[in-house]
This record gives sequence, C-alpha cells and structure tokens, in this order.
Amino acid sequence: MDPRLGAALVTAKVTGAAIRRLGRGGGTAAPGLVADRIDPDLLGKIASRLPRGVVVVAGTNGKTTVARMVADTLEAAGLAVAHNRSGSNMVRGVASALAERSSLGGDPRADAGVIESDEAALPEIVRQVRPRVLLLNNLFRDQLDRYGELATVANRWRDALTRLGPETVVVVNADDPTLAAITDRLSARRCCFGLDEADPRHRLPSLPHAVDATVCRRCGHDLAYDALYSAHLGAWHCPACGNARPPLDVVGREIALDGVTALRLAVDLSSADEEPRRLDLAIAVPGLYNAYNAVAAVAAATAFGVADDVVTAALGRFRSAFGRIERVVYRDRTLVLALVKNPVGFNETLRMLTATGAGLTVPTLIAINDLFADGRDVSWLWDVDFELLAEGTAPLFTSGSRGPDMANRLKYAGVAADRIRPLPTNLTAGLDAFVAALPAGETGYLLPTYTAMLELRRVLAARGAVEAFWRQ
Repeated sequence: MDPRLGAALVTAKVTGAAIRRLGRGGGTAAPGLVADRIDPDLLGKIASRLPRGVVVVAGTNGKTTVARMVADTLEAAGLAVAHNRSGSNMVRGVASALAERSSLGGDPRADAGVIESDEAALPEIVRQVRPRVLLLNNLFRDQLDRYGELATVANRWRDALTRLGPETVVVVNADDPTLAAITDRLSARRCCFGLDEADPRHRLPSLPHAVDATVCRRCGHDLAYDALYSAHLGAWHCPACGNARPPLDVVGREIALDGVTALRLAVDLSSADEEPRRLDLAIAVPGLYNAYNAVAAVAAATAFGVADDVVTAALGRFRSAFGRIERVVYRDRTLVLALVKNPVGFNETLRMLTATGAGLTVPTLIAINDLFADGRDVSWLWDVDFELLAEGTAPLFTSGSRGPDMANRLKYAGVAADRIRPLPTNLTAGLDAFVAALPAGETGYLLPTYTAMLELRRVLAARGAVEAFWRQ
C-alpha cells in the first residue's frame, strides 16, 4: 500500500463527507485540493489502475455535454465509469471525482474513467493520466483575462500532445483549423471528425467578426471555406499553400433541428481496416452545436471500442446536463436554462432561439456575472451578435452583477427601449421579478453566465424545483 496515497484519500473522503453533511455543496473540488497537497501524483496513480483506461474530453464549448454523452455510452456498454460529472474540471475536481470512486488503498471502483478537462488543466491532466482516448472538441476565445489569447492555449496543448504515444487515440474536430494544426504530427493515432452538411440553413454566409482562427498556421494566408457551420468551424482550406481540412473519419450530415427540444442526424464512420457504416441518431438536445457534440461523442466512444448499436441507443436516451438547455417547471411556468459563457457559445444559442426568423419571441432573462469563473472582463459582450435580438417583440430582462452592462449592450444592438427591462442585480430578486412578469403556463428563457447559472440553480434547488447540480 502507498502510505502517501492512502493519507490523501482518507483526507479527501473526510473533507467531502464534511462538506456535504454541513450543506456547503457537493464536495466536488475541495477534497481533491487537499488530497493533491498530500500526494500530487494521486490523479495519475488512480487513473493508471483503471483497467479499461481513461477518456479525456477538452474544449472551450460542449465539454460537459460531450463527456456525459461518452460516459453514458460506456455505462450502456456495461462498464462502471468514474467521471467528474459535476463539471468540476480543474485538476482538483478530477482528483475529487476519482478519490470518491476509490478505496482507501487507491483501487478505483470503476472499469474506466471519463474526465472532463478545463483548457488550462489539460497539460497537467494529460501528463498524469496518459489517456486511452483524448477528445479535442473545439478551441475558441474565452476568458482572455484567465487563459490569454487562443494561440497561447493552442501552443500549450500542442506541447502536451507531444508526450502522447501510439497507445492514445486523439479524436479531433478537424473542422477547427487550430486543432487540425496542433494534431498534425503526433506519435498518437488521430481520428478526425466534423460535419458535411448540405442544408444552407445550417451554414453561415461569412466568418463572424469575433473569430480568432482566420489564417493558415502553415503560411499565414487567410483561410477560405467551402462550408462554414459555426464560428471558424467548417470545411476550410488555404488558397496559398494548399493546407486543408484533413479527411474525416467520422462525419455528421443530414442534420434536422427541432426547435429547442431535439435534433436528428446521420453519422458516417470509415477507416482503412473496416467497412463504412452509418449511425442514425435522434437526441433530445437542440441546436447545431449539439450536432457537433454528438458527432464528437460517437467518435470518442467508437474509438474506445463501444459497439455502434450501444452508442446509438445510449445517445437516444441522453438528457442534457444541468444548465445546458435544462427545462425547469417552477411556479406554473417553464424555465429553459441555457448557459452562455463566451461569444461563440452565446451566438450559437441566439442562433438556435431565433431560428424562425422572427427574432426572439419568448421572454428572456440574461444574467451576467463577472466572477473569476465567468471572467472578470465583460468586454466579450460586444463580440456577441445581439443585433439578432433587434427583431422580435419579446421583453429582454437583465440581471446579475453586470446586468446594467448587458442592458446597455442591448441598447446599442438596436433593441427597442421598451423591450429592455433591467431587474435587480441580485439574482434571487431578479429571478423572482422575471417569474412574476411571466404569465402562468408560459415559457421563459434564462441565459446565464457560469456563476449566474449556479446561483439561479441554487435558488431553484432550495425551492424544490431542481436537484443540486452535483447530485445529477
């Protein structure tokens, strides 16, 4: 027995139990923090004992959803899975989740692990865990005051990937030029996924103004697109040097979106040593961005070895994670929570909610905080295409610590003054005022940043409308 590991696990388990008993939360981070101080190698020691290995999921957007999708497919295949399901995705959160699923001797009570990784934590997690499958979903501008420029994160990821050997499959969104570039020359095997969608409704006419990955990483020339789906994601190529999106091993196509409730798509898989095959998916999550998430999950699960029919059935039963198009019935109203945390994610949410072409038709509360986990700098709001909301008649309410900034942004987006309804910055008061303004039986949208989402759910959980996020 490893005495240092044992001491770390005892401390982690006692800390987690105390936090939950005192009603101070789910103990999703603090146990790992204290355990890491006792044994900094805890994460790697436990992960190395998982007999079927680990899937690590990273990306700016969608990683909580994709990690849950992958975990659900592994469980449907009969595996016990250790997973930081709460979304606590720094090293401390991952350590907390693995410690909870381990004996005091460090033996995990699981066959496999699914680890959701924060962008900044990925190099350390990869160093310790040595994943069987590493999924890179996308890389967008997010929290510049915390992460720095997109190129900085990309370079750190590239350096971390050089440590991986041929035992790892790197599943990469090849529609993202940055991810395609940093995975171009690896010792690890690479599996590329992306979209090939002909429906013009699912394509963008041009690059949005707040996009970072616009130039070729080989020669510096502006990239061109044969098809553009979201932000800088699409079928890209460089007219100058011939660099282009690599061939796709897993392809999503024939996408049909059903409002804010569901989507359908076909996923085609091909490889050098297998016959091509197709999965027809119907999933109870909406939006084009979730089509990307579903294709990513299929690619990772099949790379892990899960059978196609098991993947199809598991995704057919999938339900969204907390705060990710989460429907809550509260005081005779239906509230739809949709996390928004950066320009690309916010734009895709607005694109989904305004897809009818009539603007936003449902009363909406936009709750903006500026705590550390949100990013202290809220200038990113000016990179969101709120001009989409100038059409439509629905009132737009604002709350959160930066609610006044949000109201000002709507004004400059051309939203009529009588539609902008500032509420108290206190989120409890803001939620109560928003619900009171909704007629009974009606639906309202809640678009909160990360800490605002957690606070709104805390209020709703205290009032019996939802479960605490760490229990789901």
